[in-house]
Amino acid sequence: MYVISGAAGFIGSALVARFNQEGINNLLLVDELKSSDRWKNLLGKRFCDYFHKEDFIDSLERGELSPDIKGIVHLGACSSTLERDVDYLYRNNYLYTKRLALFAMKNKIRFVYASSAATYGNGSLGYDDAEDKIPSLAPLNPYGFSKQLFDLWAFENKHFSKICGIKFFNVFGPNEYHKEEMRSVVLKAYHQIKEFGVVKLFKSHRADFGDGEQRRDFIYVKDCTDVLLWLIRNPGVCGIYNLGTGKARTWNDLVTSVYKALGQA
Repeated sequence: MYVISGAAGFIGSALVARFNQEGINNLLLVDELKSSDRWKNLLGKRFCDYFHKEDFIDSLERGELSPDIKGIVHLGACSSTLERDVDYLYRNNYLYTKRLALFAMKNKIRFVYASSAATYGNGSLGYDDAEDKIPSLAPLNPYGFSKQLFDLWAFENKHFSKICGIKFFNVFGPNEYHKEEMRSVVLKAYHQIKEFGVVKLFKSHRADFGDGEQRRDFIYVKDCTDVLLWLIRNPGVCGIYNLGTGKARTWNDLVTSVYKALGQA
């Protein structure tokens, strides 16, 4: 059995579908749905059980589930860069991840977790994913800090020889509708083009980049799930890694591609 936390979310629900495509249905899904419509992301998916995140961690630590678990993909987190409750982010993004990781390592269960490119801050220190660069990184917001906390804990305690972290860059694709302001530029552009015929982009605040010429690495969600599936199947691969295309694109180029995809170029 494999565990996917954040299973009703954007990347999580895509990963459930990817596992199902491989005929893997012995999945235990974990999330916290509250009053959102994210439950719809699990319709048509196959899995053997579902747990609220707190019920899951309690059952896990009581030893009620571990004999059957082969791997955990931990994608559950508050991913809003606008969240300002640092204590909430500490408990939800750092402490919960730490509890899962400690349990997985103790029981020799494969553990793959989502870090974030937000840990790189403004990028002035580069985007080198070497482990020894972690202590010098300076995230710009509490979300990035909460992700940095776990990366730093794993590094300083030499846990990266036993677990694997992934720093997702700018992911886009199906099932991100619920992310509101955290939706990808691709989805925002799609809706603006459909409704208004034009797209509003952020003004550049750097002299070396014109408006719309800011660059980001955009990666399709199904490419991410291919990598996550590969990592689960290759438990000898440990450490922390960037996950993007390796090529930065401008906002202008990206929006032009959306226009073309809609037949409006």
